[in-house]
Order: sequence, then C-alpha cells, then structure tokens
Amino acid sequence: MRTLILFSQILLMSCRFYSMAGSIPPHIKSISIPIVNNQTAEYGLSENLTDGIIEQFNEAGILYVVNSDQAHSILKGNIKKIDEGPYTYNKEESVSEFRYKIEVEIQWYDVENNKNIFDNVYTSFGAYGLSGEISSDGIDNDNDGKIDDEDDDEFGDPRSFATNVAVRKIAEDILNDIMTTW
Repeated sequence: MRTLILFSQILLMSCRFYSMAGSIPPHIKSISIPIVNNQTAEYGLSENLTDGIIEQFNEAGILYVVNSDQAHSILKGNIKKIDEGPYTYNKEESVSEFRYKIEVEIQWYDVENNKNIFDNVYTSFGAYGLSGEISSDGIDNDNDGKIDDEDDDEFGDPRSFATNVAVRKIAEDILNDIMTTW
C-alpha cells in the first residue's frame, strides 16, 4: 500500500512540471506580434486578428509578447482572403446559414538563428443567420455544439460574432502549432 501511495505521489509531482512550452526552442523566450497585413477590403480585421493572437499568447503565458527589437522570435501574418456566402438552405431552398471564412498566412521567425520556424496557412469560419439575432437563430454560431438558449455566449451582431469566432479559432490554432512545433 505504501508503495502505491509513493508511486502516486511521484507521478503527480512529475506531471506538475510538464509544460507544452517545453517544445519551443529553448533560446526563444519572447515573441513580437506586429499588426497583421490585410490584403482584403475588410475594415478592422487586421487589428481584430492581431489582438486575438496577442490575447491567446498572453493567456497561455508560454512566451512574453514584446516589441520587435527585444524579441527572440517574430510572428508575421497576412490575411489573404475572406469568403462569405450561403452555407445551408432550408426546405424552401432559402439561405438559412451564412459562413464567414478567413484565410491567413502566418510566418514564425527565429531572430537568433535568422530562419523561419514555420510558414503556415490557417483558415477558420464563423456562422450566422439572417434573423439579426444570433441568440435565437437556430444556428450553432460558434461551433461549440450548443444552440441559442443552451449557449450563453451567443449574442450581438451576427456577422461581427462570426468574425470573432473565426479570429479566435485561428489564434488558437496558431498558438497550438507554436507549442507543438518541435
């Protein structure tokens, strides 16, 4: 019995020190995230996406977000394309759901070694209906498996909400790729 308890304690203590940040090259402790370039006509999307990425890094706390002159790495982005259009139709063959999709190219650069760590394209979407009220449109706007009354974070302007959902997903994917690069 003592052996089992001792083994359990050792296992728990070793898990406490595990970190996904361990997969990042050891000399990279900080990242600069300049404003994302926008090749589309979508006003404000550069700022929205840049803020979303910075927020993800600040929440995760795996790299310090700093100015480019102090950074060990730089994350550059380029919004390549926005697609927005009908996605689902009802039985009367009218559009019931639109998808707002963002495509962005991201480059993560190692300043010390003067090389790209990765260059990836990320695509994500948010959904919205035509009713003007996403809290009662019958659509899973943020793709979390919850609809309307079940989902307490679905409110606001439908198109803006769809944009924010796509931005959040892209920011999460970027962070996940950085944490698992090595």
